[in-house]
Amino acid sequence: MPNRQPSQSPNHPTSQSPFLAIIGGTGKQGTALAARFAKAGVRVLIGSREAARAENAAKELNARLGGSNAEGYSNHDAAANAEIVLLALPYDGMKPTLQDIREACANKIVINIASALDPARKSRARVPLAGSITAEVQDFLGGSVKVVAAFQNISPEKLEGAARIDADVLVCGADREARDKVIELIKRIRIDAFDAGALENAVVVETLTAALIAINIKYKVKGAGIRITGVPR
Repeated sequence: MPNRQPSQSPNHPTSQSPFLAIIGGTGKQGTALAARFAKAGVRVLIGSREAARAENAAKELNARLGGSNAEGYSNHDAAANAEIVLLALPYDGMKPTLQDIREACANKIVINIASALDPARKSRARVPLAGSITAEVQDFLGGSVKVVAAFQNISPEKLEGAARIDADVLVCGADREARDKVIELIKRIRIDAFDAGALENAVVVETLTAALIAINIKYKVKGAGIRITGVPR
């Protein structure tokens, strides 16, 4: 079945705003990101294993925001119709979805937000054999895809909260231009993002989430984050 093309309407932003697919966009993290990007004027293609579920989520989001920036698709069609693909997927169980969207991601930027955590105790880090989840996704999707790590250290609670978030996003990946584009995209939702370097550094960002979860538990808070100091803003 041919892909449905994202609708264009006067309520959509200009062509400078990329179509952003959020794969697994009906989960907690995906829903929070979809809302924040759509509210900022980014055209969001919510993806789900069931297209009807994604379509309902998009309708509910548009109604809540009073806009039309969200649309619902199957995961494959969301990826196929987007310019940038964000994986709002947990590491465990990610592979079948990656297989489904692999061809659709060719020559695109893909953002991995999953953290390297021990499933039995998420306050402990567990490093994948490839060195990081982002590296594993890069290996699986192939060289035409530019995979970037981002959002690992921002909780859904923060994304759903204040207009400006008091925490920073670290962005890692093998391609500098891709990192720059992702940073510019993140700035649109009023979050400061910093280029944290090469793909090899993604393991630091992914495992840092475990330390933040441990802090949440110890100090009985939600959404502990990080701030970069010493850099002009």
